[in-house]
Amino acid sequence: MDRLDFDMARALTRRRLLAAGVAGSGAMLAAKALAADVDLRLPGGPSRRAMTSDFPQKGAMILQRVRPALLETPMEVFQQSLYTPNDRFFVRWHWGDLPTSIDVETYRIRVGGHVSHPLSISLAQLLRMPRIELAAVNQCSGNSRGLFQPRVPGAQWGHGAMGNAKWMGVSLRHLLDLAGVRGGAVAVRVGAMDKPLVAGAPDFEKSLGVDHARDGEVMLAFAMNGEQLPLLNGFPVRLVVPGWYSTYWMKMVDTIEVLPAPDDRYWMAKAYKIPSTPHAHVVPGTKDFPSEPINRMNPRSWITSITDGATYGYDPVLPVEGIAMGGDVGVTRVEISGNGGRTWEAAALGREDDRYGFRRFTARIGVPRPGRVQVMARCTNARGETQPMAANWNPGGYMRNCVEPITVRLS
Repeated sequence: MDRLDFDMARALTRRRLLAAGVAGSGAMLAAKALAADVDLRLPGGPSRRAMTSDFPQKGAMILQRVRPALLETPMEVFQQSLYTPNDRFFVRWHWGDLPTSIDVETYRIRVGGHVSHPLSISLAQLLRMPRIELAAVNQCSGNSRGLFQPRVPGAQWGHGAMGNAKWMGVSLRHLLDLAGVRGGAVAVRVGAMDKPLVAGAPDFEKSLGVDHARDGEVMLAFAMNGEQLPLLNGFPVRLVVPGWYSTYWMKMVDTIEVLPAPDDRYWMAKAYKIPSTPHAHVVPGTKDFPSEPINRMNPRSWITSITDGATYGYDPVLPVEGIAMGGDVGVTRVEISGNGGRTWEAAALGREDDRYGFRRFTARIGVPRPGRVQVMARCTNARGETQPMAANWNPGGYMRNCVEPITVRLS
């Protein structure tokens, strides 16, 4: 694929775009974004958000924060395509000091730590290595946090802090094999180029167990959906961890460190911890509970063809479409209810390009008379896990996992 070989002319164009569109532009973005907004229908607090198309390489997005950039994908995008377009793919950064230009000639990924042969790998070298490709959903740990009741701190996302893409890159195992992982290795820590704005704050970095890191599917990706990664989605290289939440999907990767002991730094030992309970659920207000680092995703489904709270013309049959994901395994069944969950019928499933990606579903619901209709979808994955009816709760607002009702009026 010649277009993925990053000629310098295109890289220079990218640098000019970023300098004009990101650096020093927060006030401009905030002002322009107020021209239109969207209601995310979040309970317990403000739910209207500005729409913006002023971020480089991005189309119309829901603006959650300017710096560090948090951009949410509108739900109608998921109805339009199984794969989320790069220019509408959500954005979530932890630290605000990220490069606004990347020199692809001097960029390096350094592999070290508990290895026999430390490496410094250029982008050109990476592009010559054996490639793998797979489809996978990238979902923020806090996706749908704005629906938690009672409300919890953090970015108040609707359902759009996620996206599905075909990722191409080099398996992390290939690089680790080149470096020679020494006996006794326990974990692999990955670091990136964004830096904290406050002195002394911990660099953002995440770790995987060494066997997970070497499973052949964890990937250093340089392309998504057949194109270069947008800078805001991790250009030039990001980690892809299929089936796991995106806190592990490090962007702008520049270091890989093999560890002979568990990672005890902040972003593994203290941040992104979930209750060690079914569905990561505790009673609201609970403070003392066993916890563990967040990890694999759970099954979820969303109805995308109709909008919660909308009014449509009456027809005795209501077509319903949506998307489902199984988490770290495939989707085996999606069921639909048109009567508030009293009865369920199987939906028709679309193709499965990869067990880690979205799978489309369709159904037709009989509607005996005009009025309000509550429609629900629930997904069951290959492990036999089904979305529960009741929402989970935890103080981090992580891993929301429940049936998401859509109520419409037919008149």
